[in-house]
Amino acid sequence: MPDPPAASPRPRVLRLSVGAAIVVALVVLSVAVGLGLMRGQAPPTESVPLATDAAIDAGSSGELYVHVLGAVEVPGLYVLDVDSRLVDAIAAAGGTTDAADLAAVNLARVLSDGEQIVVPAIGATGAEPGATGPDDGLVDLNAADQAALETLPRIGPALAERIIAWREDNGRFQSVDDLLAVPGIGEKLLAGIRDGVRV
Repeated sequence: MPDPPAASPRPRVLRLSVGAAIVVALVVLSVAVGLGLMRGQAPPTESVPLATDAAIDAGSSGELYVHVLGAVEVPGLYVLDVDSRLVDAIAAAGGTTDAADLAAVNLARVLSDGEQIVVPAIGATGAEPGATGPDDGLVDLNAADQAALETLPRIGPALAERIIAWREDNGRFQSVDDLLAVPGIGEKLLAGIRDGVRV
């Protein structure tokens, strides 16, 4: 009787084929994941050159400081945008008083950092000598007449008369704070006119 035929090696070949397919699939998957990661990366950031000293000196902060005085509602120091004009500075100071001489200023003028703006009162050039400083535009409390005092914010005829009366009764103002001794002038009013007066 002849020997039975040997078992077919197919199952072993099938196992090898499945193993090889798994290896190939893993390799393809790894390559695909790697390509996906490379494509998803953000592009390199562009370098930005450092600002030169000239650009910094030119006001790269975008702000400028101006000192507004004279016939405005709230004299003081204001921080404005770098491209501001004189009209913006006056608006920041609460606008002008009724005594302001707007014909004497150029509202469209571009401002520069650190400048002082004085809005004169109508007829200020005809004020008595000593009523205002020669260049600073401040009202001298010891020399100003009633008209000059009335150019200050919230100082009307009655308060101007009281300031002059106090000066006549007590002598010279030694400091701006002495205005607190004048009836009708308190801390809030003094704060509004402090930057517009001197002694």
